Amino acid sequence: MQNKEEIVRILPISIRKLFDENEIQYEYLQEIRFRVGQPVLLQYKNQEFPLKEKKEGKGISTYFFSKEEMKETMEYISNFSMYAFENEMRQGFLTIQGGHRIGIAGKVFVEQGRVKRITNIGMLNIRIAHEVIGCSKNIIEYLWEKDNFCHTLIISPPGGGKTTLLRDIIREIAGDRSRLTVGVVDERSEIAASYMGIPQNQLGSRCDVMDGCPKAEGLLMLLRSMAPDVIALDEIGGEEDLAALQQGRNCGCKILATIHGNSLEEIKKKPQMREFMDNQGFERYVILGNRLQTGTIREILDHAGKKVVQV
Repeated sequence: MQNKEEIVRILPISIRKLFDENEIQYEYLQEIRFRVGQPVLLQYKNQEFPLKEKKEGKGISTYFFSKEEMKETMEYISNFSMYAFENEMRQGFLTIQGGHRIGIAGKVFVEQGRVKRITNIGMLNIRIAHEVIGCSKNIIEYLWEKDNFCHTLIISPPGGGKTTLLRDIIREIAGDRSRLTVGVVDERSEIAASYMGIPQNQLGSRCDVMDGCPKAEGLLMLLRSMAPDVIALDEIGGEEDLAALQQGRNCGCKILATIHGNSLEEIKKKPQMREFMDNQGFERYVILGNRLQTGTIREILDHAGKKVVQV
């Protein structure tokens, strides 16, 4: 795995040794969950497993994470300067080199209604960045009408692969073939996985990213400053999101977005979404499912809900 070293360097020494003993293959590793006093849990090959250790004379047992290991992990994550990462940590996660995202939970201090800082960190969720280059190749042609990219909404249950697919579509249309300028509002740093302002994921040579910015605000900033042909967002749904999307449409910008859901009918039950969709807010709906495996594409529908293709 190309970015194995990026993961290994933030793990405490004890966990590194256990990974070697358990012969963990990093290309199949999706999440690592650390909770002080609790078992270390791995999301591995789409299944959850507790990390095991061999104790001399006691056989194999589940490994429990310690407070000292949490301190060691946070020192590695922050390069021994927690203060330097205080602003990032206020949003509940950090993005490290390689685009890996680390969720943080602990004692939250609030000042004037806003999160001031998070201390006494007791839980971490390390989400391993995986790009699936080319996962959109079988559907990309159906997202065009003549020479125009369609307003597209990807509908997916949680864990269905919507962000992975979104990222690959961006890469395709922002590349040399389509020559579209794509503006990405990456509110949670999951699409581009930017580190020090530079996307760690491949998004094409004509892509501009607003990293860590609220969706509605970032969309309007991109419209004013970067003149995108397409704006891409992950997990839309709020009133502000839809109002900003409408403004983007009014400016002649194409929309590429995702939303949590199992079907088009389910999404239309949300009043705000139904109104936007009834006004032909989207021209293509890509429906995902995860019954077989993450990223399974069930069907592609047009603006009226008619099948463009059954995948």
